[in-house]
Amino acid sequence: MSATPPPYPQGFVWGVSTSAYQIEGAAAEDGRGPSIWDTRCRTAGGVVNGDTGDVACDHYHRYAEDIALMKGMGVGAYRFSLSWPRILPRGRGAVNDKGLDFYDRLIDRLLEAGIEPWACLYHWDLPQALHDLGGWASRDSAGWFADYAALCARRYGDRVKRWATFNEFSVFTLFGYAIPWAAPGITDRVQHLRAIHHVNLAHGAGVDVLRALVPQASIGAIHNRQVVVPETDTPENREAAALLDEHWNLVFPDPQIRGHYPPRTAEAIEPHVQPGDMARIARPVDWFGLNHYGPIFAKTEPERTWGYGWGNAPAAAANSEASRAVGWAIFPDAFREELLTISRRYRLPIVVTENGCGGSDAPDAGGAVDDPHRIAYLKTYNAAMRDAMALGADVRGYFVWSLLDNFEWGNGYGQRFGLVHVDFKTLKRTPKASSRWYADLIRQARAGGA
Repeated sequence: MSATPPPYPQGFVWGVSTSAYQIEGAAAEDGRGPSIWDTRCRTAGGVVNGDTGDVACDHYHRYAEDIALMKGMGVGAYRFSLSWPRILPRGRGAVNDKGLDFYDRLIDRLLEAGIEPWACLYHWDLPQALHDLGGWASRDSAGWFADYAALCARRYGDRVKRWATFNEFSVFTLFGYAIPWAAPGITDRVQHLRAIHHVNLAHGAGVDVLRALVPQASIGAIHNRQVVVPETDTPENREAAALLDEHWNLVFPDPQIRGHYPPRTAEAIEPHVQPGDMARIARPVDWFGLNHYGPIFAKTEPERTWGYGWGNAPAAAANSEASRAVGWAIFPDAFREELLTISRRYRLPIVVTENGCGGSDAPDAGGAVDDPHRIAYLKTYNAAMRDAMALGADVRGYFVWSLLDNFEWGNGYGQRFGLVHVDFKTLKRTPKASSRWYADLIRQARAGGA
């Protein structure tokens, strides 16, 4: 590609992303109810080191400080999630006013800082009380979600115009219902299929609610998409990769945007589909949210629920200089190709809602946090995004994961993805070198020089 790609388009959105359970803390404060992740954290072996989100980054109390950090970086948008159990402690019924009030304060402070709020309704923290009623394996879950979405839309829709229904559908359904790496930790084919379909129904209902209740709403959904490659080129691994590709990349955006399930899944899911369901799922959206980190290497694992598992990247890629710097194999070309594939397949504007890398960043003797591996990763992936845009991908925004080091689900606090370092004992925030690099990129892009 050209060494001097065209400028970013007018209005390109620069942001950072977080999620409620990963940063808020205050898990049992001001009326919040337990979520399936509170339960997971208290299940033996559920999370590395027995870590929990009880305190996390204490964003619930320190949100003003975190907004000031965003403003200092120059970001124009903040993608966060609303905590269903903070707003509705039992998932339905009695509303928790203190929970609603927290997001009022957060949204108002963001707007005062000139930062646009992008609200995601669901980022994995299903109220435990709803899981006890069947969770996403119950068809009733679509109605529960629609009622929750309506409550949020009525409360915040006067100020929040950018909405996402769900974050990473495939991750929380696959790892929650087929491969037990996340809450609720179930391994059952039928429940996995039911969860896929009911979450799709919930998405469609959520889109309709937001469209009806929020004037000038811009609505999308956030999908994790990574090319799935056989670990080695054998018939068994190719078949494993093909099925994982459907479950990971296709079973949510295809029905939501194209109106049908992909072929392998369509037959299996048919017993759970009722007349009119596909029309309820395929509701018009305004943008496609993409979370992307790198490819998946699949291999056959007959003992797994669906017969596939995660393999290893090729040794040459894993041992490249760039990959060694980040700590995992990186494939910026796969990011470029994913953006182009999405553009061709779904014909929607794309917002990169997550991209970033982990590390074990720590302050030096002087208190500074240098993270050259993250800067190298972000540079490389931004260059790949620019190449995709030059080739026709309609990318409208880019959000780094994440603003803060946080609770990284099953990995606990062992991986740090933030542009800002958090001391989890003192909760002190320290902007890393990457935060200054990102601020410079934003400033140059707005000036037309990036």
